[in-house]
Amino acid sequence: MSFELSGDHETFRKVVRDFAEGEIAPHVAQWDREHRLPLDVVTKMGDLGLFGLVVPEQYGGSDADFTSLCVAIEELGRVDQSIGITLEAGVGLGINPILTFGTDEQKAQWLPDLVAGRALAAFGLTEPEAGSDAGATKTRAHLADGHWTINGSKAFITNSGTDITSVVTVTAKTGGGTGSAAQISAILVPAGTPGLTVEPAYDKLGWHISDTHGLTFDDCIVPEANLLGEQGRGFQQFLTVLDDGRIAIAALAVGLAQGCLDVCLKYAQQRHTFGAPIGSRQAVAFSLSDLAVSLEAARLLTYKAAWLKDTGRPAAQVKQAASVAKLYATEAAVDATRTATQIFGGNGFMEEFPVARFYRDAKVLEIGEGTSEVQRMLIARGLGLPVA
Repeated sequence: MSFELSGDHETFRKVVRDFAEGEIAPHVAQWDREHRLPLDVVTKMGDLGLFGLVVPEQYGGSDADFTSLCVAIEELGRVDQSIGITLEAGVGLGINPILTFGTDEQKAQWLPDLVAGRALAAFGLTEPEAGSDAGATKTRAHLADGHWTINGSKAFITNSGTDITSVVTVTAKTGGGTGSAAQISAILVPAGTPGLTVEPAYDKLGWHISDTHGLTFDDCIVPEANLLGEQGRGFQQFLTVLDDGRIAIAALAVGLAQGCLDVCLKYAQQRHTFGAPIGSRQAVAFSLSDLAVSLEAARLLTYKAAWLKDTGRPAAQVKQAASVAKLYATEAAVDATRTATQIFGGNGFMEEFPVARFYRDAKVLEIGEGTSEVQRMLIARGLGLPVA
């Protein structure tokens, strides 16, 4: 029984780490202050092949495994969570729905630019009154004369308002029913379509570099052929998309915890009190030991889930592992940032030190792509409990 990644994975990890430390780390504090996503870095990520890892070669990808994507997300997230989520959402929420459910024509139209990093795609699921309760979607799409007319709004949509955003996959009610029985479909809406308004960027607690907007649809009209997958299957489609996304978010959380451990180990040897490095103090040493243990557990759970997906294990098994990994890794990451800030003391409260940014960025990991409460509900269901 081996718990190690392959040599190819570790070689790839080094490539991404060198990129993150050379192209991102020196500038990330400034980008964070400016609340600016550097699109030239997105292009470089495309040149490195990061957006095309799980995409077939015919669309410009490398047809690698899902584990490789998790490695890339972890290494970017180790330096900055905003850049990490840009990749995670760009692939998991932007490319993946089109790759999984799109027609050959839709794939050929959208995937090459998305894979190359020349464009970004977004996934419009969450609404002001429909987050975890996605069945409460109020956005509607009416089909007539060969066109969909979409009306409604979406909230907290990543990669939705950049200068290179090309398309948004939107979930909308296309028939009757309520809750999980509602007929929900997914529709591709190109950026710049009349009737689509990208609202001003959110003033967020963290993820300052990540692009996040609300979207409004006011008689937004797109061709009938922009339906993604089968009509009425949108609910099931986004559940599939979120299962993969939860593993990827777990990888992002692992990167954050690793980043905390790295900077704390360095600081604990450099910072002296009472004539000795603080790392020699039992309280600090034990805190970092606990952080290392939780990090190791989070990493193993995350890559086990990725391995289950890559080896084609039953969907229910992958789904359970994804929720377990997402729940544990994200909560471990939040704990890691609290520990890191405490070890840095007063410096941890200063924005010139990375742990302040880590602390701000961590909390949303327990919320996005299924809250911790949702993960516990899904895990309980997987145990056979009749949880409502």
